Amino acid sequence: MDLNIYFDHGITSQIGLFWQQVRAPILVPFLKIMVILCLAMSLMLFVEKVYMGIVIVFIKILRQKPEKKYKWEPIKDDLELANSSYPMVLIQIPMYNEKEVYQLSIGAACNLSWPADRILIQVLDDSTDPIIKAMVEQECKRWASKGVNIKYEIRDNRKGYKAGALKEGMKHNYVKMCDFVAIFDADFQPEYDFLLRTVPFLVHNPEIGLVQARWQFVNSDECLLTRMQEMSLDYHFKVEQEVGSSTHAFFGFNGTAGVWRISALNEAGGWKDRTTVEDMDLAVRAGLKGWKFVYVGDLKVKNELPSTFKAYRYQQHRWSCGPANLFKKMAREIASNKKVSIWKKFYLIYSFFFVRKIIAHIVTFMFYCVIMPTTVLIPEVQVPIWGAVYIPSTITLLNAVGTPRSFYLLIFWILFENVMSLHRTRATFIGLFEVGRVNEWVVTEKLGDGIKAKMSTKASKKSRLYLMLCGWYDYSFGKNRFYIYLFLQGMAFLVAGFGYIGVFVPNS
Repeated sequence: MDLNIYFDHGITSQIGLFWQQVRAPILVPFLKIMVILCLAMSLMLFVEKVYMGIVIVFIKILRQKPEKKYKWEPIKDDLELANSSYPMVLIQIPMYNEKEVYQLSIGAACNLSWPADRILIQVLDDSTDPIIKAMVEQECKRWASKGVNIKYEIRDNRKGYKAGALKEGMKHNYVKMCDFVAIFDADFQPEYDFLLRTVPFLVHNPEIGLVQARWQFVNSDECLLTRMQEMSLDYHFKVEQEVGSSTHAFFGFNGTAGVWRISALNEAGGWKDRTTVEDMDLAVRAGLKGWKFVYVGDLKVKNELPSTFKAYRYQQHRWSCGPANLFKKMAREIASNKKVSIWKKFYLIYSFFFVRKIIAHIVTFMFYCVIMPTTVLIPEVQVPIWGAVYIPSTITLLNAVGTPRSFYLLIFWILFENVMSLHRTRATFIGLFEVGRVNEWVVTEKLGDGIKAKMSTKASKKSRLYLMLCGWYDYSFGKNRFYIYLFLQGMAFLVAGFGYIGVFVPNS
């Protein structure tokens, strides 16, 4: 027993000696450098948020609606020309085993208010389940029997995933008669007047290549997970998209609930599957060709948020990895482009990609989940109060203004976003360095009105244990009271790890 005690004491002494030897000459300087880098990234994000906040205030004050900025007139009926005054519109609905929602999207598309002989609905079914394929095909036949011009198209493989399906759909001969193409994912339900409100922008303004509508979430009140998503996405649609449309006539296409001018789509090179964000890829290429985009924020299209944590993580991996990978592939092309202004190129490279798609993810995780907790263990390194409190508080408040009804959930949202920053940061590095799951595409699971229960999943044990350890150390020996935040953040990782967030549909 005494030998064991002596041995344990010796190991402890060696660890303590090693800690003292590396702390001052190595860890302290390294941590100081990391704090400076994180503060610089925080300032970049802070300036970007404040800039967009100022712009959106002016947009609201001046009431700069797209109908005022661009020519917009309703398409009028002509008794002599019949329906030929209406352009031919193609509706594309890509699907993959969408058992729960296929009827909703097909039904909504077939009920759009547009002359029957001037619209063509194309269901692009990549389903691998033969039962679901038969159900979707039968639904298409049912609408066809009512006189709807609807086509059911399938492929022999899923090459290129959604981008591949959309690209293949554009190859059919009947598409050549169409001027515009509207795209709706399988869970999107456009209102009857969607085309009546969007197509006139394209008809009367030949420089416009894309008109994008806003998403409206039908299940935002379903669980805490969907409420958190609503807060993040509302900021994207109410601020980021509005600012991009108003100041640069450019924003990232959301992949659905938008209408493209087919000539703009073709000039940009069509659909490509080189990243998992084929929609953003197409938008950037079209923007570099000089095409303008219009965002119609008061036109909402119903859709479903992922309500299982597993589905949400897969979606966020794709949305974080894809933009980083696209940035790597297109940064040089953007910089050398001759068709757009230097200001627009700066906006694309710095604001759109670097700050929002890379810095925002990295600084959230590295600063608030790694660096700040580590300063508790190494008190020689201090984070200034403006960097630890004022800047993140301002950024958080600016993010939350898009969803005032959920303001009371702000603390939960902060903790949840920090948990998700772990997954997003990892995905961002995967995209930048093109390793691992860089081209992984997992279709976001839709549950429709299925029976739902609590979802169990896994979160990082290392993250929550490290935060708890730092919180305990700060509570016992520290002076800056970071332990309040550290305990809460550690609990957030714990809650996510045990699965008390989101819902789950039992296999039975």
